[in-house]
Amino acid sequence: MMHATQPKIWTITALNARIRDILEDNFPLIWVEGEVSNLRRPPSGHVYFTLKDDQSQIRAVIFRPATFDRTPPADAFTLEDGMTILCRARVGVYPPRGEYQLIVDFAEPRGLGALQKAFEQLKARLEIEGLFDPAKKKRIPLLPSRIGVITSPTGAVIRDILNITKRRFHSVHILVAPVRVQGTEAPVEIVDALASMELAGNVDVIILARGGGSLEDLAPFNDERVARAIYRCTIPVISAVGHETDFTIADFAADLRAPTPSAAAELVVPNRNEMKRHVAEVLTRLVYLSGQRIRLDRQVLANLAERLGDPGRLIADGRLAVDDRLDDLRRTLGRLLETSNHTVKNFKLQLQHSSPLNRIQRALIILGSSRATLETICLNRLELLKKKLAVQTALLDSLSPLAVLGRGYSITRTWPGGRVVRRAGEVKMDQTLDITLESGHIIARVANTYEEGENGKGKL
Repeated sequence: MMHATQPKIWTITALNARIRDILEDNFPLIWVEGEVSNLRRPPSGHVYFTLKDDQSQIRAVIFRPATFDRTPPADAFTLEDGMTILCRARVGVYPPRGEYQLIVDFAEPRGLGALQKAFEQLKARLEIEGLFDPAKKKRIPLLPSRIGVITSPTGAVIRDILNITKRRFHSVHILVAPVRVQGTEAPVEIVDALASMELAGNVDVIILARGGGSLEDLAPFNDERVARAIYRCTIPVISAVGHETDFTIADFAADLRAPTPSAAAELVVPNRNEMKRHVAEVLTRLVYLSGQRIRLDRQVLANLAERLGDPGRLIADGRLAVDDRLDDLRRTLGRLLETSNHTVKNFKLQLQHSSPLNRIQRALIILGSSRATLETICLNRLELLKKKLAVQTALLDSLSPLAVLGRGYSITRTWPGGRVVRRAGEVKMDQTLDITLESGHIIARVANTYEEGENGKGKL
């Protein structure tokens, strides 16, 4: 009995890996067109969406770029649900879930509506950044000596600009920077041409020009890089792209928009003949006004001369008036001098009356009189005090202990110590005493003491 061949058994991981290899090998880089739906932008910065047509759909992702400081691409726009795009992608498989998807690295809107949407999005973003601010627009020079023109070297645009500038002012120099004005390479060439114009030097104004075309044809002038290059340019830029009804991002970023390239040439270059005619008119008017001014000044001078009259007579009248004024001045000065002298005399009398010498003499007289009076008062007072002193001295003498001693009394004190002894009991036997008399002292020793009693003396 023969056994059937054992089938190969795949693991899920191996199968998904095999499918990934097949898909990535067969679809390394493809272009896919479809409508955007289920658009998601998570915090990671990646963009996830579904690309579909009327019968099928496929998942797609745009990974966040590794760097964020690079210049935005020419097709920079914001994805939205319902937008039809053409994208360049490779097919990738996510093995853990067994799902395949498109990994997109480039996308551009498809159809007129999508291009218009991208235009509006870019216009709004640049306007918020201030690239269209009228206050930052540079002034276009009145008569430039050298004009830079950035446009296609072939076609009617450059011929029209050259013919018009030569016809209007043939001495103006034109510096042409040939660029492509259509296609994916055009924006880079326009940006480089603007930089070259700045490096060339002596360029007073730049005309960026192109003929009319569809929105797809004008795409280079709706490029963000071109708009930023115009904004950074130190030379005034005139945008002359398309017809009068066409508007591009370059028109808003430029310092001045011209409806057509021919109109730009007429705006930047004045008509030589018209300028000559205008100068002649101004000169004629200046000569006329100067004549009018001279005639008016002459009339004013004549009126002033008439009002002034004969200078000789005026001088004579002036001299007489001066003499009269001198006489008046002399009289006035004489009166002032007389008044001043009188005032000085009065002040002198007042000063003499108030002289310090007179005041000192009067003070000395008063001082002498006061001194005599004071001396009399002092002598009388002194005599009175002497009498009172004599009375008080007599009274004091009568009360003095010394006066008592004069009548035969004495004062007994302990010695040493000097304590007055009033009673016999205050001293002891053999105690030394100091006895003061009217004249001199006696030092005695106690031999015996007696105390006065009711019945006579008693010995202590």
